[in-house]
Amino acid sequence: MNDIEGINSVESIKAQINRILTAYAKEFPSQGVIFSGGLDSSIAAFLYKGAKLINVSLENYSSDLMYAAAVEKYLNTKVDYVRVSVDEALEKIPEVIRILKSFDPALPNDLAAYFAIARAKGSGIKSIATGDGADELFGGYGFMQQIKGLKAYIRRISQSMFFSSNVFAEHFNLEIRQPFIRKEMISLANEDTDTCFKIRQEKGALFGKWILRKAFEGFLPDEIIWQSKRPLEFGSGMTKMREIISEKISDDDFEKKTKDYGIKFITKDHLYYYEIYRGIFGAVPKPQSYESICPGCKTGIEEKPHHCRVCGWVKSIDGLCLKVS
Repeated sequence: MNDIEGINSVESIKAQINRILTAYAKEFPSQGVIFSGGLDSSIAAFLYKGAKLINVSLENYSSDLMYAAAVEKYLNTKVDYVRVSVDEALEKIPEVIRILKSFDPALPNDLAAYFAIARAKGSGIKSIATGDGADELFGGYGFMQQIKGLKAYIRRISQSMFFSSNVFAEHFNLEIRQPFIRKEMISLANEDTDTCFKIRQEKGALFGKWILRKAFEGFLPDEIIWQSKRPLEFGSGMTKMREIISEKISDDDFEKKTKDYGIKFITKDHLYYYEIYRGIFGAVPKPQSYESICPGCKTGIEEKPHHCRVCGWVKSIDGLCLKVS
């Protein structure tokens, strides 16, 4: 980025990001924001000044609270801190599975989104904004740093992005605002933003979403801009549910049930979610003639998404299947 052309390119992309997101927020106002304190939801909080920021955490396991407090102070706003007990989380897992029709092992992440949107509904909020899509479009996930051909990979997944927040918002009859997946932003990310501006060294470390961070320098505190990536389930503490649930299942039971059910469970909590799913829906749906077969649960997968919405397995770029949380 030593030449003038490179600097102009960066400045141009930063300006476009700000213009697209600001225009979206103006066109589609929101009364609330699912707010973790992470980069993406903090940008959403900045865009929707005055909206109710809803932060969900599991008892005392959250690592996001200091980041949420920093944004709360910087933007001079109030955050609605929702504390969820382990018992409350366990109680709502069947409802989340019923709504999503899935036993995806990413369920702890979905739990945080569920409680935030349920809180919004209970507060009389009619619209909710999220940071969905920023990681997918701008290389925010750690595994993306290892992908060769990242540009093609992002282009592919951007055509079939799926977020549980959409399903929850529909369930609770809320309008959802997702600034990062506006068509114009997807085009900018795919067509005009080189991957070297998505994953880049800064301050002695390698960061995903580099250009997105640079676009909001000065608008948010540095500790928010240059924080590391934490999936919602980690920041909210909901990932603790994996450990709590896994303790309920012995190694022998896990091995036996994996064989009996004929499903490739990734973790013990994955099995736990499946047994709840099975109790609600029965066996997984059989594949349709136009679908490929999921190697995880043997249901059908449409070719374009490369993702099983039932068990959560996704197809990697080399054609193998793995779960990315």
